[in-house]
Amino acid sequence: MTEALFSSPFFGLTLTAACWVFALWLQKRTGLLVCNPVLVAALLVIGVMTLFHVSLEDYNAGGSIIKLMLGPATAVLALNIYQQRQILRSHFLPVLAGCLMGSLTSIAVVLAFCWFFATEDMFTASMVPKSITTAIAVGISESRGGIQGITAASVVITGVEGAMLSPLFAKLFRITDPVAEGVAIGASSHAIGTSKALEIGPLQGAMSSVSLCVCGILTSILVLFL
Repeated sequence: MTEALFSSPFFGLTLTAACWVFALWLQKRTGLLVCNPVLVAALLVIGVMTLFHVSLEDYNAGGSIIKLMLGPATAVLALNIYQQRQILRSHFLPVLAGCLMGSLTSIAVVLAFCWFFATEDMFTASMVPKSITTAIAVGISESRGGIQGITAASVVITGVEGAMLSPLFAKLFRITDPVAEGVAIGASSHAIGTSKALEIGPLQGAMSSVSLCVCGILTSILVLFL
């Protein structure tokens, strides 16, 4: 009975949805940065799987369906970009320059740390695309011989950190321009950070969406020269 329940595709979907709803409620109730919905939901899913000894294969029977939504969810961000197209036109070159510097910095930091700790090439390839959205990052990692699991984990951790810390850094460095704030969030913490940028303001969300897409393209090109 229990095995049949855990191996059902509805188990993974229901568990993920329930944890996500609870995580959203907890964030709204507490308002704490550490209660990021992605982080809380992920920890809850891991906790339930560990408690009931649910295998990854059983969870993925339904949980993997959620992966199919990554592409469409990213594409939906284009609507917000379209609504702010006039702002984008007037700030096109600064946005492009910011995305380029963000992509270069992210790659350079990964390479520097991997060199310092003498990691294997496989690990380095898995970590390089950590600051772009999962749908693109996994493809880059695979093409360079990386491990999908490490790439996905690094992308999620990077995104959660960005979503949690971006308001704090904006205040710390006195970033008041919404375009600059949005580009910085999107370049450093991709889709998860963009969800936070949308909470901050529609212009920040639009610029973060633009930055997310542009950084994904630039990173895909830059890794060809590594």
